[in-house]
Amino acid sequence: MVDAEEGRLGHVGISLAFGLVVMAMIYAFAHVSGAHINPAVTLALATRRRLAWAAVPGYWGAQVTGAIAAAIVLRASLGDVASLGATMPSGSDAQSFVWELLMTGTLLAVILAVATDTRVSIGAAAVAIGGTIALASLVGGPISGASLNPARSIGPALVSGELGSLWIYLTAPLLGGLAGAVAFDALRTSPRS
Repeated sequence: MVDAEEGRLGHVGISLAFGLVVMAMIYAFAHVSGAHINPAVTLALATRRRLAWAAVPGYWGAQVTGAIAAAIVLRASLGDVASLGATMPSGSDAQSFVWELLMTGTLLAVILAVATDTRVSIGAAAVAIGGTIALASLVGGPISGASLNPARSIGPALVSGELGSLWIYLTAPLLGGLAGAVAFDALRTSPRS
């Protein structure tokens, strides 16, 4: 939305902003809540037994409520600009679905590699995860919008009324996150040669 108003960030700036925000939230909240800001991450961690299923509804409720509240604040402070940052495909729905699935799978593999291993510091995890978000946005943003996060997409979509492609951003990241978690666990437990 800021780029639409001023035109100064550009695609690289937007991508860096996404990654830096995630990195900052991990530094700030990892010790409080595990920095769960993405329902796809929460689902994948619960499915892989790294989070209690009983915690999932609370996390999802907080994630979606936060995303809607953020979209309302953006609308109140900046107006109806750029559909409040709603995620929309640039290409076909099928392209966007595949890219969201693959990028979120990659994100989950990185998260499991750095955030669930006690040998990795929280600082390294924050940089790796934020960097993955920035890279996904740089490469996949022009194709799918690079949401990788159902909450990040549902807030602006609901508040702006841009619901046409929301199904992509609700399903592909959840499926991709599960696939990434399963793939990471399979690789981690495979015998070394």
